[in-house]
Amino acid sequence: MQGYNVLMIYNKDMSQLLMCERLKNPYKGLSNFVGGKIEVGEKGIEAAYRELFEETGISKDNMTLYHLMDFTYHLQDCYVEVYVGRLNQEIRVVGDENVLYWSDLDKDFFDKSLYAGEGNIGHMIEQVNMVKDKILTGSITQSCK
Repeated sequence: MQGYNVLMIYNKDMSQLLMCERLKNPYKGLSNFVGGKIEVGEKGIEAAYRELFEETGISKDNMTLYHLMDFTYHLQDCYVEVYVGRLNQEIRVVGDENVLYWSDLDKDFFDKSLYAGEGNIGHMIEQVNMVKDKILTGSITQSCK
């Protein structure tokens, strides 16, 4: 079963979320989170930090990722690991795989005409909202370093 990751990256005060406009299918032209493929023999968290750096220039030193949830798609023979993190400082993001931008959080992330993932982006953001205070204060006991 092929693994993928999705990375929910918030700015330092968690007022904005890093998004990308997809330049390729699937979901070409729609906004999405950054992420990518988990390579054979690679741990999920290693792949998450690797994809984060490759797609944005953000390194492990700039944030801690937390494993938020997983999605398993049995009929497509794949799974997606979802990680969330907050920058510990403001940083300039750079990437050429997709168009990167910071989104305010007052959007309708369930709008499938604007956002990839069949409504999953809105669902993931709602899940983060339930633990946002723990992320802001650093009181989450589980981390993936």
